[in-house]
Amino acid sequence: MLSFGSFTVLSFISFSATAAASEKDPARWRRPLIKWLEGIETGWSIPVLLVLFVAIWTSYLVIAYLGAGLHPDVIETWTLGRHIAWGYPKHPPLMGWITRGWTTVFPLTDWSLQLMAMVNAAVALWAVDLIARRFVRGEKRAMVLLLLMLLPVYQFHAQRFNANTVLLAVWPLATYCFLRAFEAPRQLGWAIAAGAACALAMLGKYYSIFLVASFVFASVLHPDRRRYLLSASPWVSALAGMLMLGPHLHWLATTGATPFDYALAHAGADHVAALWEVSYFIMGLIAALAIPAVTWVFIAGPRLAQLPADFRAMNPGLRLLLLVAIGTILFPVIVSLAIGTDLPSLWAVQGLFLFVVLIVCATSYPIERFYAVNLAVMVAGIAVLAVVGGAPIHALYRSAYGYEEGRDFYHAAATELTARWRDVAGTPLAAVSGDDALAFAAAFYSPDHPRYARPFAYQYTWGLPRKTTLDRGWAALCFADQTDCLSWMARTTLRATDVFRSEFDAQATLLGRPGRTRRVVMLIVPPSRETPPAQPEVEDFSSIRRTRD
Repeated sequence: MLSFGSFTVLSFISFSATAAASEKDPARWRRPLIKWLEGIETGWSIPVLLVLFVAIWTSYLVIAYLGAGLHPDVIETWTLGRHIAWGYPKHPPLMGWITRGWTTVFPLTDWSLQLMAMVNAAVALWAVDLIARRFVRGEKRAMVLLLLMLLPVYQFHAQRFNANTVLLAVWPLATYCFLRAFEAPRQLGWAIAAGAACALAMLGKYYSIFLVASFVFASVLHPDRRRYLLSASPWVSALAGMLMLGPHLHWLATTGATPFDYALAHAGADHVAALWEVSYFIMGLIAALAIPAVTWVFIAGPRLAQLPADFRAMNPGLRLLLLVAIGTILFPVIVSLAIGTDLPSLWAVQGLFLFVVLIVCATSYPIERFYAVNLAVMVAGIAVLAVVGGAPIHALYRSAYGYEEGRDFYHAAATELTARWRDVAGTPLAAVSGDDALAFAAAFYSPDHPRYARPFAYQYTWGLPRKTTLDRGWAALCFADQTDCLSWMARTTLRATDVFRSEFDAQATLLGRPGRTRRVVMLIVPPSRETPPAQPEVEDFSSIRRTRD
C-alpha cells in the first residue's frame, strides 16, 4: 500500500506532466482563466475576483435564508448603530458605526445587510492582497486569495456580522500598515496609519489587544529591531492610536467601563477547564485551515521538503509577519491559561490569513499556472454548487426544522405586534422589549421601527421597566416556551395600569408556502392619557449606568 508521501509524489509527477502539456497548449476552457491571471499585475483581475465573490456569496445568503430573518447579532449591530456613540455597554462601537453608515445609504432589508457582511469579507481579502503583493506577483497573489476563499471564515462566519467578523477587514489592514511602518520607519505617514488602524481594531473588539501585543512582540524580536525601535515611528504610532482611542477611553471612564464587565464574564474557569479551552482553540484553528492546507500539499507536492529552508531564507517582511502570527496564537493561550477565560477559536479566525500568506509567499519556487487555474476552478465550483444546490437545500431544511433562535418567525411576530399595537393604541409603536431576539426583530422588521427598550448594560437580566417607560407606551414579545421571559412579563403587568396580553401562533413561510408555527406571547401597554413628553426616537445607550428599562 502506498504511503501518503508516496501518493503525493506520484500525484505531483502526474500533475507536473499535465501542467507542462497545459502550458504549451492550454484547453479552450482554461484560456479565459489564464487571461484573468495575466491581468493580475495590470490591476483588473483582483477587483473582478472580489466583485464576483461578493455577488455569488450574497446570492447564497439571500437564497439560503429565504423565509427567515437576519441573525440576532446582525440586527443587534443595527440597533446599536441607531445612536452613534463613542461606546456601547456590551462591545466597542465599530460594528454599530459601520452598520449605521451602511443603512444610511442602503435600505433596511435582509439582502442589504447580507451584502454588507460580504462586502466586509471582500475588504478583508483586498487588505490581505495588499500584504501579499509586497512579496509575490501574478499567480501567487491570486493563490493567496483563492486559498483563503476555501476557508469557511469569509463566507459562513462572515455572514454573521458582529464584533468578531468586523475584525476580518481591520486586522489585515492594521497588519499592512504596521508592515509598512516597520519597513520604512522614517515615513511617519505609515506610522500614523499603523497607530490609527490598531485603534480601529480595538474599537472593533478588545480581543485586538492580542494583535497589538503581537506587533510589539514582532518589533522586539525581529533582527532589524534597532532600526525601527530607535526611530520615531513606534512613538508616533502609539500617539496616533491613543489620540484616536481617546474619546472611547473617556467614554469608558465616565460610564463605568461596562464592556469590561461583559468581557470578564468569560473569565474565572479553573486551570483544567482553561487547558481544555486552549486545546479546543488550537484544534479549531487547525481544522479551519485543513482544506487550504491539504490543497496546498497537492500543489506543492514534494517541494514541501524545501519549507524549512524557505523559512530560514525568508525576507525580513515575511519574518515580521511570522512573528506576528506566532503572537496572535501565543498571547491568547497564555492569558486563557493564566486567568481561565473562554477561548473559542472563532475569536481568532480573522488572523488565519497570516499563515496562508506565509506559506505561499515564503516559497522560493514558482507555482505553475496550471495549478492556479485549477484552484480558481475549484473555488468557483464550490461557490456555484453552494448557490445552486446548498442554498436551496438549506432553505428547505430550515423551513422544516427551524432555527434555535426562532429566526423563521421574526417577520410574522413583528407584523402581528405592529397590527395589534395600532388597533389598541392608534399610534406608531415606540418601544419594544422582551426576548432579545424577538425585540431586535420587532425593531428591525416593524414598519414603525420602535426602539429596543432594554438598556444593553442589563441585557442579560430581567429588570422591570420604569413606570415612565410604560406610561409612554411599550410592548414586549416572548416565545411561549420561555419561562424566564414569561415570568418577567407577568411581573411587568403588576406595574402597568392598562395592559393587553394576548397570544398568537406565528407561522413561518417559504416563498408563500406556510410552514412551522410557534406560540408567541405579546404584552401591550398603550400610552397613558397623561403621557409625559416623548423620548427621543432612539435610546441614548451612552448615558446608561445603573438603570433598568
